[in-house]
Amino acid sequence: MPVIALTQEMGSLAKDVAERVAQEAGLTVMRNEVMENVAERMNVPPSLVRRVREGKAGLVERLTTDKQQFALYTEEEILHQAARGNVVLRGWGATRVLHDVPHVVRVRVTRSFDARVKWVMEDLETDNQAQAEAEVRRSDNAHAARMNATYGVTWGDPLLYDLVINTDRVSVESAARTILQLAACPEFEETPQSRAVLAGLALAARVRAALKANDSTRHTDVQIESREGGVVLSGIVVNEEERTEAERIASTIVGVGKVENRLHLMAITRKFTYAKT
Repeated sequence: MPVIALTQEMGSLAKDVAERVAQEAGLTVMRNEVMENVAERMNVPPSLVRRVREGKAGLVERLTTDKQQFALYTEEEILHQAARGNVVLRGWGATRVLHDVPHVVRVRVTRSFDARVKWVMEDLETDNQAQAEAEVRRSDNAHAARMNATYGVTWGDPLLYDLVINTDRVSVESAARTILQLAACPEFEETPQSRAVLAGLALAARVRAALKANDSTRHTDVQIESREGGVVLSGIVVNEEERTEAERIASTIVGVGKVENRLHLMAITRKFTYAKT
């Protein structure tokens, strides 16, 4: 069940490449579905999710949107779609979220700045080059800021990908063909071990999202590790109630077997009576 993660760079022709790959291999392309599902989880309009993601949100929207919640629900959705298989995931940090899954092919589709500006001008049916240049730069800056803030990586670093394609030089058809050839290589063969890695990441993501969605554990910041269908909770919590509640919520997630609770209570000192250390 092939899983291919592509970048989404404005004017790069990544959309065309994704659709061509899907058409030739009988895969499903996922992009807007991710936005709609994340918006539903956050109980906000999809348009808000789009604006936040693209760097177009206003000041009030930026201040009131829970960025951690946004990141957690996005990660959960990407892993869920990847676990279903037979999919092309375009954008949403999928190349980073799926970085540790051996059978996922991670591809950056890019193009020269001038060619991307020309594409934007044609798409918007405008001859205002300065406006098109500003739009491309704004999009690039939003991508870079989000990838750095969420994952601590430099957007565009070639080591984040298995393949980088320049559509100034490579046609959409050739790009799709090259991606599928790489996906068919032994290095990207789906195995029980690689499926287990993906399943473990997906399970841990569901637990993190569930803790964030619950009022009693919304601010609980702990480490979650998946092991053979179960999860291990580790880190420091404020009190026994938070410790017990985190374990309870984790145990309610479909697919979670045993919950191993290694959470420790914070040592309260006279000097730091309210800080979690």
